[in-house]
Amino acid sequence: MLCVGAGLAAGVLGGVGDRLTHRKPDAQPVPAAPPSFSVPSAIALNADRSGHFLADALVDGRSLRMMVDTGATACSFTEEAAARLGLVLTPRDFTRPVMTANGVVRVAPVRIGMIRIGPVTVRDVEAVVVPGGGLGTNLLGMSFLKRVRDFSIAGGTLTLRG
Repeated sequence: MLCVGAGLAAGVLGGVGDRLTHRKPDAQPVPAAPPSFSVPSAIALNADRSGHFLADALVDGRSLRMMVDTGATACSFTEEAAARLGLVLTPRDFTRPVMTANGVVRVAPVRIGMIRIGPVTVRDVEAVVVPGGGLGTNLLGMSFLKRVRDFSIAGGTLTLRG
């Protein structure tokens, strides 16, 4: 390819360049399409009375309430939420020890196909399921947050940008 391009530039291929640039006499130049600018997706979440940011998430097609937790390494789900998501877990699945506010707990590592908060979508998200009542609410942790383009907190508003 590089040799052909060099040959055309030097005129070595005798008339091939003319044929490559030849147009039918009635052909009109087509104007270039205007550039398309994709607007980054974003959503603003307002803090609740206790300063927490709650989001209505779409998790693998099902609605779940989640609390944003930048201190959580992974997104975390209650067993009840896991069942709603169609995750079938047995006691043998709870293999990974993690440190929580309540001490060390064995959780079940899972992968979530898609989590969407408003227009912001992240696919193939690492998550864990916390057994029993060890988790009061589902957590939107860093396994989601580190994969968005940007997130920031200002004046009681958390903004996620996809």
